[in-house]
Amino acid sequence: MGLAQLHTAPVGVIWLLLDAIRATPAHLLFLITSALITLGFFVLYILLHWLAPKPRDPFPSEKTYRTTNPDGTTVTRQLHCWYDRWRAEGLHLESYPTIPAGFPVPNLGDIEPADVAVSVVVPAYNEAERITPALEEMVDYLDKRFGRPSTGTSSKGLKTLAPSGASTPHSRPTTPHRLVFKNRTAAAGSGPAPSGYEIIIVNDSSKDRTVEVALEFARSRGLHDVLRVVSLEKNRGKGGAVTHGLRHVRGEYAVFADADGASQFSDLGKLIEGCEDVVDGSNRGVAIGSRAHLVGSEAVVKRSAIRNFLMRSFHFVLMILTPPATSRIRDTQCGFKLFSRAALPHIVPYMHSEGWIFDIEMLMLAESAPATPVLASDGSVIGTSYGIKVAEVPIAWHEVDGSKMNLVQDSIKMAVGLAVLRASWMLGVYRRRLT
Repeated sequence: MGLAQLHTAPVGVIWLLLDAIRATPAHLLFLITSALITLGFFVLYILLHWLAPKPRDPFPSEKTYRTTNPDGTTVTRQLHCWYDRWRAEGLHLESYPTIPAGFPVPNLGDIEPADVAVSVVVPAYNEAERITPALEEMVDYLDKRFGRPSTGTSSKGLKTLAPSGASTPHSRPTTPHRLVFKNRTAAAGSGPAPSGYEIIIVNDSSKDRTVEVALEFARSRGLHDVLRVVSLEKNRGKGGAVTHGLRHVRGEYAVFADADGASQFSDLGKLIEGCEDVVDGSNRGVAIGSRAHLVGSEAVVKRSAIRNFLMRSFHFVLMILTPPATSRIRDTQCGFKLFSRAALPHIVPYMHSEGWIFDIEMLMLAESAPATPVLASDGSVIGTSYGIKVAEVPIAWHEVDGSKMNLVQDSIKMAVGLAVLRASWMLGVYRRRLT
């Protein structure tokens, strides 16, 4: 075959195909096209079942935690899990006496009342060198704002202690939150609001002394049964560690914070206020820390050109592949997010992603949550609202050395993972809360 024939061969094939299409009856062409499209969707569906992450069930040892005793020894105890009870008992309708017939009420699931005011989940993988300053900042703020759990018995029958020298709920400021929770008595039963806090460190199969350092810190600060260390037998990734921790929180607010201390933890108060600004009639609300206001600042300008390029590229892909409310969020990846307790059953049981894009799946699940009544200040219903509202709150943040992220490789994985996530939603590969 000569050079001219090589150049004209593709053109000839195209003309042959066009001639074949013109010669094919319209109804037959329609059937062939429909069959090819159907086959394409079927192949994609099978491919997604193979590619989409499938979180494993926890091992028995991952349902326990380690903490310290007042005498300095360590003890292993069973980890309480609201998720197990929620899954075992099924779903129950929330009671809203002020809601007239005809208004949709989300099937929330009977998530048990909170034992403490705030639960902090800290995913940790080889964080022995960085975790202590972050814990110092957390405990200083939480002691001042919420105090330690007072001596007594929790709703789960567990004894709680207020270590000597620690502030108690009675000694902390008594200024209430701006909105507290709407319809609290209908949602969680009558009684005083919970106080105190807990810190759950999820050790994601660290190979250094992360566990020992955390327990030494608990011992030195008297955080007996307040700081709990859960160890995963096999590494699951940051998303898997956070999801595992959120399944076991006892707080009315659940927040996860990175172990590097890059976010200023005292901004937790801003997240609480942001959550209460958007909380709906079912007490569902989410608030996320945002670094978007720092774009153009010295902290961002000093980053490498490739890092800033990848950041902007990922945000562009995010806007294309995520639903409207999530696509409008300017910073989805900040490791400082807060959830009201009532929001957890709409998000945590339906999580699949265990890598870096787990934050995005959480926000998408919040956006797709079923409708709930909107209540006026007197408790009357004034309408309905679809999805769980997300408040994006500017926070203080600084770069911390020692990141586990491979910039180029993990950015590509995030883009691919986001595409798989979106396609899995569209084709029904992933189950999510719709009613």
